[in-house]
Amino acid sequence: MRRDRPQTLEVGTPRLHQSGGLGHGHGLASLGTRQGPAQRVCRRGRHVGRLLRSALVKVVALAGGVGAGKFLRGLVRALPPADVTAVVNTGDDLDMHGLRVCPDLDSVTYWLGDAFDRERGWGRRDETFRATEELRRFDAEAAWFGLGDLDLATHLFRTRSLAEGWSLSAVTGRIAARFAIGSTILPMSDERVETRLDVVASGEQLDLHFQDYWVRRGGRDDVKEIRFEGVEAASPAPGVRDAIEEAEMVVVCPSNPVVSIGPILAVKGIREAVAARPVVGISPIVGGRPLAGMADRLMPVVGLEVSAVGAARAYEDLLDAWVIDEADARLAGRVRDEVGVEVVITDTVMRDDDVAEQVARAALAALT
Repeated sequence: MRRDRPQTLEVGTPRLHQSGGLGHGHGLASLGTRQGPAQRVCRRGRHVGRLLRSALVKVVALAGGVGAGKFLRGLVRALPPADVTAVVNTGDDLDMHGLRVCPDLDSVTYWLGDAFDRERGWGRRDETFRATEELRRFDAEAAWFGLGDLDLATHLFRTRSLAEGWSLSAVTGRIAARFAIGSTILPMSDERVETRLDVVASGEQLDLHFQDYWVRRGGRDDVKEIRFEGVEAASPAPGVRDAIEEAEMVVVCPSNPVVSIGPILAVKGIREAVAARPVVGISPIVGGRPLAGMADRLMPVVGLEVSAVGAARAYEDLLDAWVIDEADARLAGRVRDEVGVEVVITDTVMRDDDVAEQVARAALAALT
């Protein structure tokens, strides 16, 4: 079946800099490449028939942050967990107190492993922070990144394993096994990539790691440029390209398009592999605001409107379908006309796993 026109369905690098849009520094590609509506229609027509003939649906999810964790909880209810591979952002990774901390990998792991703290929105359930509290008594400045006591065990295990010669992808698999996760979790790369921001604070120009900007300084600085340091030398982690090439579809989780999904797509070869697959994405923006995080502060830096339309534009050379919230139903026409993809409207505010499953099923149905 070929869809000749984008439809609306309703169901129950980059070196990125301010005002200049998407730039090309240090060999980094832009978040999106403009494409004509006719080209995008051809993408859908080529993919949909193949999906309809497929008995099994293997899915790769591009993931980062809490929104991805919530969505993945629903995705593994809609599909057999073994058919889901999550490729996770590692641009946020940092070394803290000599330990390798991977916030997005850990968030996805804790959500899929049913160890997350839903009330706090991050970290592990039934967590304590005695070590961090004691460190604060010694040196308050050194305790700016809150590591829970249970969480520390993950970082200790990861750091020791890396020192013993294990790759990040292999260690991630060992950690996932500890939580009895049936899906595959892969870092975007085994090489280090750092999301860094050039900001202006009180007239002074600063070069900050993403976690310094967001956690230590509360995201208060004026961001001028975003870059993914080290991405030129990074290659996809083992299994990433194979998983994408073998997938029936790729799902872009409702994550920050700039600093959660952007680094993944900037790794050499990943964008090209994704572009060859059917792709559906879920908007992380509802009613003009992100449900979590700082996408509203960073999207304008790269020339993206803070809306379901702007988020779709981040992937307009990749998308076949886009899922938006009921609160943004009025924007469906703009997504169809400006991005040229099918639009699905549903409740995307994932208050619990039942809603997350509904969102996942709506996304899967958009291409099947």
